Amino acid sequence: EDMTDTEGLDYKDVAAIVRGALCFGRLRFHPKALMFKSQASGKIEQFGSSDICEAHWMRASRGYQLVVMTNSNAVTKFVGLEEKNKDQIKRFIREYYDATFVEKEPFVKGWNWGSVDFAGPLMVFHNDGKPLFEVPLPDVSTATVNKNEVTVEFHQDDDNDMSLVEMRFYVPNTTNDSDEVPAENFHKSVMKYADVIKATGDVIVKFEQVLLQTPRGRYDVDMYPSFLRLHGKSYDYKIPYTTMIRMFLLPHNDQRSVYFVISTDPPIRQGQTRYPHLVIQFIKDDWSDLTLELDEETIATKYEGKLQKEMAGPTYETFSKVMKFVVGQKIFVPGNFVSSAGNQAIACSHKANSGFLYPLEKGFMYVVKPPVHIRFDEVSSVNFSRVASGVGQSRSFDLEIETNTGANYIFASIEKKEYSKLFDFLKSKKIRIQNNKGGDDTFNDDFGDGPSASDNETTDHYLEKMKKEGEQRDSDDSDESEDEDFVAGETPDTSPSSSSETEEDEGADRKKKKKK
Repeated sequence: EDMTDTEGLDYKDVAAIVRGALCFGRLRFHPKALMFKSQASGKIEQFGSSDICEAHWMRASRGYQLVVMTNSNAVTKFVGLEEKNKDQIKRFIREYYDATFVEKEPFVKGWNWGSVDFAGPLMVFHNDGKPLFEVPLPDVSTATVNKNEVTVEFHQDDDNDMSLVEMRFYVPNTTNDSDEVPAENFHKSVMKYADVIKATGDVIVKFEQVLLQTPRGRYDVDMYPSFLRLHGKSYDYKIPYTTMIRMFLLPHNDQRSVYFVISTDPPIRQGQTRYPHLVIQFIKDDWSDLTLELDEETIATKYEGKLQKEMAGPTYETFSKVMKFVVGQKIFVPGNFVSSAGNQAIACSHKANSGFLYPLEKGFMYVVKPPVHIRFDEVSSVNFSRVASGVGQSRSFDLEIETNTGANYIFASIEKKEYSKLFDFLKSKKIRIQNNKGGDDTFNDDFGDGPSASDNETTDHYLEKMKKEGEQRDSDDSDESEDEDFVAGETPDTSPSSSSETEEDEGADRKKKKKK
């Protein structure tokens, strides 16, 4: 459903082309930014209005496509738009983004020869002034040249059953000038914007023999300016910071260790196994004295003085602080939920493996094997099962979570004393409880498209009794809150009375507590 120009433009069922894969989501034009929210991961890509320099409109296999180019050399394609959307988008881009809007007609004769233009990070192969195809050069992993032939290789997307691996271009010599080699110039133009991961720069800091629970093993962790390197006995990984979409710092129930979780999109691979979440375990008492390989000018300008050249403290704190400011992302820690035992996690099992379920302010996080993150805005309903009352009642219950896409997650063997705590929490977050009579509260995310409640609910008598107590407390806490941000010098544990309404960068303003 489209919004008015003053509010912006909003389009559902649009797909962004990410390394050849269709990533469905929601495209929103706001006067101050262009935003795309992924339906699968919830990740929001945002381009500031002043950063957008050009947009191309062209017919595609799925309706019409919009190619957005930015001053920072990013190229993003959106498909699934309709012809009737053109005038709205054209007017909006010109008025609010002060960008060029170009309408193109594709060349459809099927010829495989033509001319190539490099419009910044976009390579356009055209004939008779009409484009045959366009290649976003950041999708290129590498390119090689052999005489008149240039081979271009592409990054692969693991979600694709079939992917474009490489393209070969024959570049003929058009002049008699022996010093000018057109194929070499073609290769240089491609490599100028290709996304080639190189170990550029020095290692900022190194953590040795860090214990990873997923993928399991001990790894040396090297932090470079643009990526993280994990070096183990059998496997090495290079993880660009741009693929890290979320980070969590979660206290273990034993109060002796903490988990640091990194969510990546696309996930890293080990053989045929994919790992969308890296789970690192730290012992709270482990201590680190670090010297960052950064000069004072870089610390002051690039990292805004939020890091120090010399750092000392518990390993999990120093690691978290460096990751927060080098990656440039907030680290989520648990908010106000407290279990009956005073912990911020609930012991349970998932797929026959025991672990911990963390009810956060914006979703659930389960560790350790396999780690699962479920956002509230993708939850359709939850169901409490095996919650029988009377003779023969079970000492535990299961929590079943169903998402909008039809996926089901079952967290089993939760102690019954956690029932009221979990029930109150879900009600406060307005999550639809399937076996809650008359429960029609819903959770709405930032885009305002949360799931709607259904009238077809069944009744659970034990739940009804607990519901009456929960509703009395429900009216006291109906506001949605943000996950609390990690602050160096503080443990991730929070008391029930602590506020979770924190700002992303408040950690820079607080005093750091040092362990003596």
